[in-house]
Amino acid sequence: MPALLGHRHNGRLRLCFLSYRHLTNLARSVLDEYAKKAEIEVIDQAYEAALAVAREREASGTVDAFVSAGANASYLRSTLKSPVATINVGGYDILLALLRARERSNRVGIVMHRRTIPELDAIKGLLRTEVEQGAYETPDEAVACVKGMAERGFPVIIGSSVVVEATERLGMEGILAYSVAGVRQGLDDALELARIARLENARYGQLNGVLQNVQEAVLAVDPDDRVTAVNPAMEALLGIPPNAVLGRIAAEVEPDLSLRGVLASGEAVKGSVLRFRSRDWIANRIPIREHGQITGAMITVYDARTISEADVSLRSQTRRRSNRTTRYALADIGGGSPAIERARATARRFAASDLTVLISGESGTGKELFAQAIHNLGSRAGRPFVAINCSAFPDTLLESELFGHEEGAFTGSRKGGKVGLFEAAHTGTLFLDEIGDMPLPLQTRLLRVLQEREIVRLGSVVPIPVDLRVIAATHQPLEELVAQRSFRADLLYRLNTLRLRLPPLRDRVEDVTTLAEGFVAACLERAQADMAPSAVVGPLGPWFTAYGWPGNVRELENICERLTMLVLQFGGVAAIPPDILRYDCPELFPEPPGLGEAGAAAHDGDDPRAAIESALSHSSGNRAEAARLLGISRATLWRRMRQLGIDPPAGAGSR
Repeated sequence: MPALLGHRHNGRLRLCFLSYRHLTNLARSVLDEYAKKAEIEVIDQAYEAALAVAREREASGTVDAFVSAGANASYLRSTLKSPVATINVGGYDILLALLRARERSNRVGIVMHRRTIPELDAIKGLLRTEVEQGAYETPDEAVACVKGMAERGFPVIIGSSVVVEATERLGMEGILAYSVAGVRQGLDDALELARIARLENARYGQLNGVLQNVQEAVLAVDPDDRVTAVNPAMEALLGIPPNAVLGRIAAEVEPDLSLRGVLASGEAVKGSVLRFRSRDWIANRIPIREHGQITGAMITVYDARTISEADVSLRSQTRRRSNRTTRYALADIGGGSPAIERARATARRFAASDLTVLISGESGTGKELFAQAIHNLGSRAGRPFVAINCSAFPDTLLESELFGHEEGAFTGSRKGGKVGLFEAAHTGTLFLDEIGDMPLPLQTRLLRVLQEREIVRLGSVVPIPVDLRVIAATHQPLEELVAQRSFRADLLYRLNTLRLRLPPLRDRVEDVTTLAEGFVAACLERAQADMAPSAVVGPLGPWFTAYGWPGNVRELENICERLTMLVLQFGGVAAIPPDILRYDCPELFPEPPGLGEAGAAAHDGDDPRAAIESALSHSSGNRAEAARLLGISRATLWRRMRQLGIDPPAGAGSR
C-alpha cells in the first residue's frame, strides 16, 4: 500500500515519489525531513505500473509534481503533463560507489541509464580497479547488460535500482549508484517544480478572468460546420460582411476557422496558434451541447499581442520580491590575518556612509562579497542590490542594460520599453564590477548619473531621478588606464571617494590554511565523508602557504575541491601516490625540467624541511642555487625557510 506523509486539503504542496524499492529505501531516510514542506506519497512501482498510478493522481488533481530516477523518470516525463523531477547520479556518487565496490573486488561494472561516463575511462588507470561500463534504455536491456558483465567475470555491479535488482537475481552483488544527497536534490527540484506549477496555474486562472472582458472575435457553427453566427470583431477580422459568411461551411470561409475536428471528437481544443492576416492569433474551439447532445461548436480568436501584454502584466504583479537581495555579510569573509581584518574594518566604516566606494583587488579576492557586505551593513540593507559585470556585455547592450530604453528606441526593442539597472537599483545599491572595462562613451554617462542622480533612457529625453548608492570594483590599475586615455580621470576621482583595497592571498599567508580547511570541510560535507579537514590540509600545509596563489581565494577553493576528491579516492593524503598528487595539483608542486635530487625530494611527499636542507647542502648554502634546484623563486625559498625555522648556513650571507 502506498504511504502518504502529511494530510490532504491543507494547501500544502503534494509530491509523488515513484521508484524501485532500493531507491525508495534510500529515500526513506530523508523523507521525514521534507514532511513539513510537502505531502509526499511514496509508491514502489516502475514503468507501466508507475504510469498507471501517476495518471490516476494527475486526473484526480492530487499531485503537484512527481519524483523518480533514471529510465523510470524519463518514461514518466514523456507521458505525463505534470512536472517530473529526476534524481540524478553525480560524479561524487559514482566515486563513492566505486570506493565501496573496490573493497569487494578489483573488477567492477557500471551500468547506467542511457549513458556511460567518458571521464571515468580517462582516469580509470588511477583507480587501480578494472572498470567496465554499460548503458541501457529499457529494463530488459539493463538485465542483458548485467548478465553480460557477469559472464565476463565482473562480480560487483554499480547502477540504478533496476540494475541492483538484476544483480541480486543473478546472485551477484549490486551497489546503488544514488546517494542521499542526490535524493535531497531531487526532492528540492520537485518542490521547486511544484511551486512553479502552482504559480502558473494561478497565473493562467487570473489570465482567463482577464480575457472574459476582452472583445474577442467569435464564430459559431451547427453540427455540419455551417456558420450560424459571427460577432462584429470576427467580421472585422475576416473583412467579410455577415450575409457573405452566414450559412457557409466554415472551412470554406477560412480553413483555419474549421470546427469539424471539435464536432467529431466533442473535445475542446484550446490555445492553438493561428497565423492570419500577417499576425498571430490564439484560438479556442469549444463544442456546444444541449441536453448532452452536440448541437454545434464555437471558435473564439484572441489577438496574441493582447494575451502577451496581459501575461506580462500578471507576471509583474505576482512576482515575489525577496527581502534578502544579497547572500554575503562580513562574517562570511574568512580569515583573521591583519590584512583581511583591516579590509573588514574599512568596509565596516564605509558602510556607515552612503558615499560611492571603489573596491580594487586582483581577480578572486572577493570584491563582490565585500560589496554585498557593505550593502547589508548600511542604511540600504533590505533594498535592491543589483550587480552587473561591465566586461560581460557588448558596448551597445551594456548601455541598454544600465539605462533601459523606450519603446521603438532601436530595431527589435521590446514593446513598452525596458527598465534599466539604474532604475532597478532605485533606493538600493548598484554594483558595477570590472568598471575598468566600461567603454569611454558610457563612462561619460555614468559620471553624469553620479553627479546629477538622474538617468535618461535610450530613445527618451525625459530625465528619471534615481536614489541609489554605487559601488564599483576593478582588478585593473585605473590610474594607468587614465594615463593611457582609456579611462576618464574625472570619473576615477568621482568613483574614488572611498577606496577599499583588498589584499591578495599571498599577502595574507596566515589565512591560507584556515580558508583551505573551510573549503575542504564543505567538500567533505557534500560527500558525507567522516574526515577532519585538517587531515587533508595539514600534511600539505607548507606547500599551501608557500604557493603564491595568483588566482587568490577562487583558485584556493578549486584546488581544495580537487585535493578532496583525491583524498576520498585514496583514503588519505599519505595514501595518494606522489606522482598522482603532483600531476593533479601541479600548483602546489612546481617541478621544472632538469631538477636534481634535491628538487625531486622537495616534491615527492617527503618532509619539506629535509628537502630544503638537502638543496642548501647541495648548493653549499647558495640560496639562489638552492631555489633553482627546488624549482622555486628565491623569495619563495626564503619564505619557506622562515616558516620552517631553517637558519641560513653559516657564511652563506645573502647569496
